[in-house]
Amino acid sequence: MANEENVKQAITKGETSLGIELGSTRIKAVLIDRHCETIASGSYEWENCLQDGFWTYSLGDIIAGLQEAYSEMKQEVERKYGVTIRTIGSIGFSGMMHGYMAFDRTGELLVPFRTWRNTTTGVAAKELTDLFQFNIPQRWSIAHLYQAILNKERHVPKIDYITTLAGFIHWLLTGDKAIGIGDASGMFPIDEYGRNYNEAMLKQFDQLVASKGYPWRLKDILPQVYISGERAGVLSETGARMLDPLLDLQPGIPLCPPEGDAGTGMVATNSVRKRTGNVSVGTSVFAMIVLEKQLSRVYPEIDLVTTPNGSLVGMVHANNCSSDINAWLGLFREFSEAMGHKVDSEKLFGVMLNKALEADPDGGGLLSYGYCSGENITGLEQGRPLFVRSPESQFNLANFMRTHLFTAFGALKIGMDILTEQENVSIDGILAHGGLFKTPVVGQKIVAAAMNTPVSVMATAGEGGAWGMAILASYMQNKEPQESLEDFLDHKVFKDVQATEMYPDGVDVKGFETFIKRYKKGLAIEQAAVDHLIENGRD
Repeated sequence: MANEENVKQAITKGETSLGIELGSTRIKAVLIDRHCETIASGSYEWENCLQDGFWTYSLGDIIAGLQEAYSEMKQEVERKYGVTIRTIGSIGFSGMMHGYMAFDRTGELLVPFRTWRNTTTGVAAKELTDLFQFNIPQRWSIAHLYQAILNKERHVPKIDYITTLAGFIHWLLTGDKAIGIGDASGMFPIDEYGRNYNEAMLKQFDQLVASKGYPWRLKDILPQVYISGERAGVLSETGARMLDPLLDLQPGIPLCPPEGDAGTGMVATNSVRKRTGNVSVGTSVFAMIVLEKQLSRVYPEIDLVTTPNGSLVGMVHANNCSSDINAWLGLFREFSEAMGHKVDSEKLFGVMLNKALEADPDGGGLLSYGYCSGENITGLEQGRPLFVRSPESQFNLANFMRTHLFTAFGALKIGMDILTEQENVSIDGILAHGGLFKTPVVGQKIVAAAMNTPVSVMATAGEGGAWGMAILASYMQNKEPQESLEDFLDHKVFKDVQATEMYPDGVDVKGFETFIKRYKKGLAIEQAAVDHLIENGRD
């Protein structure tokens, strides 16, 4: 009871931190205490849609989802502790990295939000990579901007500000055009030592487009870069009303720099020190390895981004991971219900994923590609989810599930091999997080086989990026003078957190190696599906 009373007092006094993350399929709000323990959470499910050839989310959905996630969290506090939230010690927002949100000087969104999922910027990304001699992925904001320039889109001369989803929410609620360095590193290349946008490359870009006569310079339309621990604004009156339409929440709450979901994933897995890494599994999948030195050359498969405190990170990002698995499990749910048996999601996922442990090591000769969208690592501009087998394949449920789990990490494996085999990057350990790991053992065992390195899952793995964002907000508010983010995480957040480590099984590793050869060879089949399977009935 004393503990509950302590929590009530912490909520009343504002000795709390709130993180809200706008992910690909869910917006989640997590309120934590000074010890980074979760007090309450709320969420809002949403889906992107394809509009005029671009994957997007509407502004209405963004704001409604933000309010619903906050409202659910607030209601949980009221149910559990009998108090209404009127203030919070610190707040932070995070969202899907990369993408493109462009605004005019009145604050009007010029084109619908273009998400990381779009693979429409291939020409721009290649030209900028060649110009900068630095890999510019298709997802990055600068690639979207330059492609719009190449396409002669009418909105470009009107641009006054471009930002990411997290940067937009922060601006909306504070009035400050700020961004955390990790999220900024998905917009434009960062100078690791200056901890800001690369000045030489900014000048190169301005020279590249000088003949167009635009009334802006790139630096002037980008948000200001902040490092973790810095204050990046306060909640405005307008922002407080927007977040809590019931008007209980008071303005003036300090906000930390908005971050990308990659950065919050690193924080949530205590993977911000050099030689550490994490794998984040969701609609997309990415691995982040904190590097000790620059890579020897440019690799189109490797993004160079930063941790929230500015350290260099090698990022392997694959656009497709869990969507196709979820679709297949939805089909099995339909079958079960048609047979008169309702099954809850947790049981369905648990039973089906565990079948993969009974499979042949290589998945029995089966092959699938869960490409709901294009995949830059394997050179596919569009996706067609595909399952294929030969008459000799061992077609059973166990092999079917193992194949879909293997393929979820296929593109990621290709990129990771570059870091470990060509660049000899040392990794002390990888921490995995995401919904897949709510089912014990299976996902961890598959990732360990794919990466061929020990993989740990923490007891906090299910907390996710919103919790990581709340920690960044708490770090800003509660750190000691000169205390680094790494030390804050080690000594105040993860000191007593248990992690389960799993070493790769030799049989699984060999099975995955057999599978990945089949995966690489079969990419021509996937390309043929893209070429010949008409999308949405269009020629």
